[in-house]
Amino acid sequence: MAYNVLLFADPGIDDSFAIMYALLNPDLNIVGIVSGYGNTPKEQSVKNTAYLINLSGREDIPIIAGTAGPLSGEPVQFYPEIHGPEGLGPIKPPDTLQNVEVHDFNKILEIVEQYKNNLIIVNVGRLTEIALMFILYGNDALKDVNAFYIMGGAFLVPGNITAEAEANFYSDPIAARSVMEKAHNIFLYPLNVTNKAIITPDMIEFLSKNSPTPFRPLLQPAFDYYYKAYQKNVPGIKGAPIHDAVPLMAITNPEIFRYVSRRVKVEEFGDAKGKSIADFRPKPDPQPPETLDYISIEIDIQKFVENFMEAFLQGDFEKK
Repeated sequence: MAYNVLLFADPGIDDSFAIMYALLNPDLNIVGIVSGYGNTPKEQSVKNTAYLINLSGREDIPIIAGTAGPLSGEPVQFYPEIHGPEGLGPIKPPDTLQNVEVHDFNKILEIVEQYKNNLIIVNVGRLTEIALMFILYGNDALKDVNAFYIMGGAFLVPGNITAEAEANFYSDPIAARSVMEKAHNIFLYPLNVTNKAIITPDMIEFLSKNSPTPFRPLLQPAFDYYYKAYQKNVPGIKGAPIHDAVPLMAITNPEIFRYVSRRVKVEEFGDAKGKSIADFRPKPDPQPPETLDYISIEIDIQKFVENFMEAFLQGDFEKK
């Protein structure tokens, strides 16, 4: 049986690779994609999601419009130098996608009820939408979700937006703090592991020539744009990290990860805005068990790469 996944994303090149990976993984059943602001404005995020769904022939997957900005109301900073002006590097989704049906926020509740106690939420973008669920519908709104798999944070390593903060937590630290406090059974994938999830140009070149999937024409141009940005930001890097595929892979390949249980908090304001905090001392202060989160601290990179490549090389690709 495949795992039912409600995916929150803001594509974005690595988000787009994550969506493609999820659609190709036969052990994941994507039951909805919530698309909001982040790497691009909300409207572009929705359009990019619709494009990927259309390519895969999975128009049955509902697209849900997310939020346009953080809970603080601060202006949103986008990153065209990393993801391109429209989020997919040089690729421009066709204008024929303008009439795609987009659901409102209530659709999330419908999906949670439909897959009650048989649903995983995966969040690879800002955490605004999940935080808003708790604000709108109360702290028990998502109690019937089995687990939350979240890409975010950085522990004892540098951030990627500031010296200490990772992008998803930094862009809406109020939401990040709220979700880390109110959600349950959280599996967190910080930069500690996602920075290591590197795919190289040679791998992408191979996929661009051999992948039998409908995504093949996107792989090389989107990755090349993303990789060039990383070469500027991280001199000497041999590839580009596909951060957002990591939590999705963790659902079906738990054996390639190692975790520690700690309570995670997020700084909301000041110079440390967006910083993720956990007690990594040999004897951390005791916390109530229900407040502990599973922080991924190690990943088997060879197996990550093998699984990623296998997804895009399926010889018997069928529209699920």
